[in-house]
Amino acid sequence: MMEKNESLRAIPGGGSEQKLPTLMPLYPAALFGNYEVVKYLYEKSNDLCDDDGWKPVTRSWFLEKCVEGDMFDIALKVVVKYPELGNEARILSMMAQKPEAFQEEKSNITERIIKIGFSVIGLKAGPLEKEPKALQLLKIIWNDIAKRPKKEIDDIMRGQREQINGRMAYPSRILFVAAELGNTKFVVELIRQYPDLIWKVNDNNQSIFHIAVKHRHEGIYNLLYEIGSMKDLVTPIKDNDGNNMLHLAAKSTQKKRLEDVSGAALKMQRELLWFKEVESIMPPTYRLKKNKDGLTPRELFTEEHQHLMIKGEEWMKSTASQCMVVATLIATIVFAAAFTVPGGYNQNNGIPMFNRKLTFVVFVVADAISLFLSSASILTFLSILTSRYAERDFVRSLPMKLMLGLSTLFLSITTMMITFGVSFFVLYHNEMKWIPISIGVFAIMPVVLYVVLQYHLLIDVIRATYGAKYLFKPMNQVLFYENPRI
Repeated sequence: MMEKNESLRAIPGGGSEQKLPTLMPLYPAALFGNYEVVKYLYEKSNDLCDDDGWKPVTRSWFLEKCVEGDMFDIALKVVVKYPELGNEARILSMMAQKPEAFQEEKSNITERIIKIGFSVIGLKAGPLEKEPKALQLLKIIWNDIAKRPKKEIDDIMRGQREQINGRMAYPSRILFVAAELGNTKFVVELIRQYPDLIWKVNDNNQSIFHIAVKHRHEGIYNLLYEIGSMKDLVTPIKDNDGNNMLHLAAKSTQKKRLEDVSGAALKMQRELLWFKEVESIMPPTYRLKKNKDGLTPRELFTEEHQHLMIKGEEWMKSTASQCMVVATLIATIVFAAAFTVPGGYNQNNGIPMFNRKLTFVVFVVADAISLFLSSASILTFLSILTSRYAERDFVRSLPMKLMLGLSTLFLSITTMMITFGVSFFVLYHNEMKWIPISIGVFAIMPVVLYVVLQYHLLIDVIRATYGAKYLFKPMNQVLFYENPRI
């Protein structure tokens, strides 16, 4: 249609001169989130010029719908062309609610190779990740807002005043909405231009760091390590319920923040890691402070996580029991295979018939390794079943045992299948080699199936055991560097 009549893009529809301005076709396309149509029409729209019937209010509406629909590349073009539209506090508020929009765009493999090549010869090839369009848009908008008087900036950041439970409050504070959703890059960009935001508190007298602890957003929490000794002025702050930061770490978090962690035991471990981390930065006297309910942080943690601890014990025992059954079966099979070798024994001296064959040696070694590993797996899972299941056991002891048990079980399955496959190479070493080759290929399937089914659990256990030390205290600073890496 546009190819036959390009003027269609400028035909208004809806609205009226007396009530609402008429709308161009671009607006409903953006309203319904049709990115391809919006992109095509915008390229044909002459930058939303007045000659095509666009007005400041309709441009503003279009910009809002672009941001709302995650069409940040188009929104960026609009703001660059019409900088006055970026003054809208509503745009900033919408972007605060979109943490996923600020994820870095990964460069392709060619760009990565070029980057590595330049680094080898000592030249700088630029950042490996591309700066998201949303972040570019935020910088333009926030740079303009940050130039305004302090009172005006505070009013924008505070948001609309509403009545909640009989009292007036500001539930839509832009900074705290972003902190609650874990929009780290958004928060970092705001603080860079306006450092005073670090000290802001919400209606419950909580700073962004209290919110980060409450909702388990380590990206925002780690900013504490970049403000130096000033963090000692933030950590003791109490909210309206008498809770300090350690009390908030002791409270059970929302379920959605633990969905990425496998099993109740690892969820309990993550909660303990958070509590210990916050405890390490709190002044000693505040670790024993009581809230309005008369509970210390440790007492509150035990009370809030009692159910999760029970579920963690049940999950760990259930996993260990099932895996131990498999390990026992493997041990039984490979133990029997050690005395029923392929080809049998020489009737005169009792020596295996194929003892000089390399494939036979591989058979014996793989069988022995499988037996040792399955036995180790049985003992590891047995130790899990007989553990005390104290709180501290969930931090390192139980995850390490589970990781060891799963790893040895996987290796025992692998070596068992090697034993099985090699036994046919021993028997058919001279002719019909397609038989052992075919069986060997099929023998790989159980190993692959185990990896596919248990991969995520094993990786989560390894990450929980050895990756926990990288969860907090990041090496890279982000508040004062030109290109933050979060």
